[in-house]
Amino acid sequence: MRIKLSAASLFLAPLFYAASSFFWNTQNQYGTYDTTSGLLLIIGSIFWVPAFLALFDMLRERTPNYASWGFLLAVYGCLCGGVAFALRDILTVVFNIPHHTMLTTLSQYPVLTNIIFWIGGPAFPFSLLILGIVLAKTRTVPVWVGVLIAVSGALFPASRIPRIEWIAHVVDFVILVPLAYLAFQMNVKRSSINLN
Repeated sequence: MRIKLSAASLFLAPLFYAASSFFWNTQNQYGTYDTTSGLLLIIGSIFWVPAFLALFDMLRERTPNYASWGFLLAVYGCLCGGVAFALRDILTVVFNIPHHTMLTTLSQYPVLTNIIFWIGGPAFPFSLLILGIVLAKTRTVPVWVGVLIAVSGALFPASRIPRIEWIAHVVDFVILVPLAYLAFQMNVKRSSINLN
């Protein structure tokens, strides 16, 4: 059952993130998640936790310290980079809070905003970047898979910060391809370890 959950999560996590970028609110100056895109991002973030667990489990024997600490950082990124940003934008839409007011209010809580948004947010793409490099370097997965995961992590901020939809779609595709491949391989081999 765990293999099925891992495989499903490897496919669904990036798929929900990709779907969310089709529903951004680009009508305002800043571009934000609306209620639909925010919900899709939250669901995707939930699936990222078992997806990351599967990916870091592959590295447990070769890099046990990184597998443990890297997983923790990746989950932190899912919660703060995915869920927190989605909830922030959902609540600004639901309660009709102007973007400037939201930023001004958050600036009154620098420790909170730094831990949740400005440090936690980059933890997700940083986790993808390093994870892809380690997966490729250890040959735990085919090199092209590790490289695409790393590239997606490097490009993810460029796709989300300015909210340019076509860039987001390209980056989402770059994330989806290697993880869908790993999900397929897990289903075929019925194993989460050594997919190379």
